[in-house]
Amino acid sequence: MLAIRPHIWFDQHLAREAAEFYTSLLPDSVITGSNKFDMGSGYCDVVEFTVAGQPFMGISSGPGGMKPTPAISFMINFDPSRDADAAKRIDKAWEKLTDGGMIMMPLDRYPFSERYGWVSDKYGVSWQLILTNPAGEERPVIVPSMMFTREVAGRAEEAIDFYTSVFKDGKRGNTARYPAGMEPDKEGTIMFADFYANKTWIAAMDSAHPHQFGFNDAVSLLIPCETQEEIDYYWYALTADGGTPGQCGWLKDKFGVSWQVATVLMTDVLKDGSREQINRTLAAFMPMTKIDLSALQNARDGK
Repeated sequence: MLAIRPHIWFDQHLAREAAEFYTSLLPDSVITGSNKFDMGSGYCDVVEFTVAGQPFMGISSGPGGMKPTPAISFMINFDPSRDADAAKRIDKAWEKLTDGGMIMMPLDRYPFSERYGWVSDKYGVSWQLILTNPAGEERPVIVPSMMFTREVAGRAEEAIDFYTSVFKDGKRGNTARYPAGMEPDKEGTIMFADFYANKTWIAAMDSAHPHQFGFNDAVSLLIPCETQEEIDYYWYALTADGGTPGQCGWLKDKFGVSWQVATVLMTDVLKDGSREQINRTLAAFMPMTKIDLSALQNARDGK
């Protein structure tokens, strides 16, 4: 079982530039691999990187690509019990992320944190920075966060129950609910909660306010699979009850969240394969919906 990896689509061939920017934000951050390949209609850049130990994958092509929305953001926990410089680090990271970005909630004191801010950076990716309370179970520095808006507002708890049933190690974490008097958010819906799935903590919240955004494919959650059995299991589980299959292992679940049921073989070929292996594997990969691992292996090996 491998950790879930957030996958971000960048416009204008900016994946490498964005990865260099993000890995400058925090310690334990590094670019682990990158490549460029011909998709037939143009070149595509793929880069793997970690931020504070959290693995990410970025991809970009020419102009006109998908734009990230705040429906999936990334919470950065600055924990004074683990880092004596947490208060200084949050200010430095905020300064970098707001340069050319858009502030959604100012970095300030709030009832839930002494220091918190929400920003959409210059690449359109959303980050929530929070000086955490060290009490309670420890969380990683980076936590992907889902916001359930518009037609799925009020369904965050249903989604958490669904995800913790799909993933074998799934469990619930903290839960805070909206009290009465916070309309349009309905009393009892999720103000903040988190859950654990495939070695990854993920946060979720409801918002019934009139947001002009929802989930899309620009930020997806990639599940790296090592066997066909894993691929089949996650594909059918996540497309059940109204999910939508897509191309190349992509799918939308019944809440509209975008996932990729991927194979580590494809990642390894793109990172370390010869040009001939990459071309053969891509030619086999592009027509697929659910991933066929043996077909990719044969393509890689020239069979």
